Amino acid sequence: MAASSRGGNSAAALFRRGQSSICASCRNAQFRPYSASTEAAATAEAHHLKPTESQPHPPFTASRRAEYRIKSGVILTRAPLLTRRLTPFENAFYFYQKRLNERLALPFRHTLFFKKDTAADLDWRIKFEERGRIAAKELGRYYAQGRNVWNDELLVGSSLSSEDRLREILLKDAENRVTEDGEEAQPDEIVPVEKPMDRVTEADKTNDVRRLDRRLDRTLYLIVQGSDGKWQFPAEDVPTDEHLHETAARALESAAGVNMNTWLVGRVPVAHLVTQPEFNEDTSLKQRGEKVFFLKGRILAGQANLKDNKLGLQDFNWLTKDELKELLPQDYFHSVRNMMADR
Repeated sequence: MAASSRGGNSAAALFRRGQSSICASCRNAQFRPYSASTEAAATAEAHHLKPTESQPHPPFTASRRAEYRIKSGVILTRAPLLTRRLTPFENAFYFYQKRLNERLALPFRHTLFFKKDTAADLDWRIKFEERGRIAAKELGRYYAQGRNVWNDELLVGSSLSSEDRLREILLKDAENRVTEDGEEAQPDEIVPVEKPMDRVTEADKTNDVRRLDRRLDRTLYLIVQGSDGKWQFPAEDVPTDEHLHETAARALESAAGVNMNTWLVGRVPVAHLVTQPEFNEDTSLKQRGEKVFFLKGRILAGQANLKDNKLGLQDFNWLTKDELKELLPQDYFHSVRNMMADR
């Protein structure tokens, strides 16, 4: 008796004695005859698309390739230009940290920074008296070496840590209180300091979604509207002689023009969208599906211009992630949402 036969008989005897502890699929798998042709036929049959299937499997054989169009697109972003607004809790926390540092640090010696009887020294002493003889500019009436040094926390609802108050205090402290003659300036001689620009721009006030100077603390994404009225990211069909990143760059140029200085972050897609094909009852192809691979890009300068575009686009918008969620189809947004920043 051959060794393989003895081994098979032994295994069969073990299965007969302990059938209750082995499932049927495992027991049958032990004696399944292997054949390369049988395995290939079973796999091909498993991936064959039937008309009754609502969710077809991905392409498996060369004959399935005609069912999908391969496209490459670009998710063009404008990075945030400002930091986000702090929450009231964060403002209170940082304000408390400043007071705590003021209590633990050595007393401020202005003579180390300002030469005596100079215009800078006179300017500092004037502001020092206005602050109630407190060196810190924005900490309020807090005496770090006084009897109430322990009282460095803010009360609930206090406005001492608000950004608007701190901004006004710092702007007022930046005013020059000394004239060119070295004397204290009168109120009508004080020149106000130019205020920084507002975080809310004119584009925010008018809700102009085509301008890049809106929502400066959020990431903006370029989407275009096709001739069918649908909003999407710029994308084009991938020919056989192009790579994905080359098609993405061509699609962006064809859609938004050449008046933008852009940069493709990499050559690897960051998201993809699969649209399943449609079939007739006789399994013939009714409508091809699409596989769109998106690459990430950045705009450095310029603006989109749809004039004489080659894709028949009608409009474009620069929108945030939250705005895209309301405008794009659910499946479309779901496929790209993970590569979008929260702000």
